[in-house]
Amino acid sequence: MDRTAPTGAQVPGVRWHVGSFADPALLQALHNDPPDCVFHLASVPGALAEREPALGVQANLLDTVALLEGLAGPVREKIASAPRLVFASSVAVYGEVGPDPMTEDHPPRPTLSYGTHKWATELLLADYSRRGELDACSLRLPGVVARPVSESGHGSAFMSQIFHALSAGRPYVCPVSPQATAWWMSLERCLDNLLLGARLPASAMPASRCWQLPVLQASVDAVVKAIAQQTGRDITTYLRYAPDARTEALFGRQPTVHAASAQAAGFVDDESVQAMVARVLASLPPVDSAADARTA
Repeated sequence: MDRTAPTGAQVPGVRWHVGSFADPALLQALHNDPPDCVFHLASVPGALAEREPALGVQANLLDTVALLEGLAGPVREKIASAPRLVFASSVAVYGEVGPDPMTEDHPPRPTLSYGTHKWATELLLADYSRRGELDACSLRLPGVVARPVSESGHGSAFMSQIFHALSAGRPYVCPVSPQATAWWMSLERCLDNLLLGARLPASAMPASRCWQLPVLQASVDAVVKAIAQQTGRDITTYLRYAPDARTEALFGRQPTVHAASAQAAGFVDDESVQAMVARVLASLPPVDSAADARTA
C-alpha cells in the first residue's frame, strides 16, 4: 500500500490499497486475511518531522501503533500465527556521533524527533514480540541511495541528489563538505537486507529484535570521484560545496561501524565505494536529455 496508486501495468495477483497504513479498511482487510510478513517502510522523515511535528507523531507513532494493533488482533483471537514484521528503522536513533569507531551496542541518543520515533517503534516491536503477538525484526538503515529525485523531507537527501545531478550533468550545491563522511547503502543491498530480515528464524533474533546493519562509511569526495570516473563526467563543472554546519554535524561525521553480529547473521554492505556507485548508477532511470537541456 502507498499514498498513491502504482504507475504502469498492474501485476497479476497483487492487490493495492491506496491511503494511510492506519486506514480502518486496510486494518480490517489485514484481520480478514492475516499476512505472513509485513515490510513497514513508511515514515515522515527527519527534516519534515522537525518542520511538522504533529504530522511526524501521527504517522511515525500513532498510525504505527494502529498498524501493530491491527496485525496483533488476529493472533490474540487465535486465528493466525504471529506475522513477521520487518521494520525500516534508522541510524537517526544515534543522533550526533563522535569520531570513534562504533559497535552494534552504541546507545541511542536521538537529536531529531524522527530518530526518537524510530527508537520508540523498535522498543514497541520488541515488546509485541516478547508477548508473541508479532515476530519483529528492526533494521537500522543508513542513507539509502538513490532515493527518488522528487523526494523531500530527508536531511540526508544530499546523498541521493549527488547521484541524480552528477549522473545527468546537472549543477548541484552540496550542503556538506567534500571531507564529510556518511553511511551509505545502495538500494540493491538495502533490499537484500530487508529480505534477509524476513527470512531469519526467530531463534536468530537478538532480544532487542534490532540489528545495526553493516554500512559503507565513505567521504562525499570519494563518492563524487567514483561517480565521475564511472560516468566520464568532469564533475568540477557541475558540483559546488556550501557546507551547512547542522547538516554536516548530523549526517557528515559518521565514523566506522563494526557490525559483527549482523554480518554473521548474513546482512551485507556494499563492500567498496566503486561497487556501491556502480549499483546505484545502474538503478537510476534513463536521463531525459531534453529535460536536462531545458533546465540547464
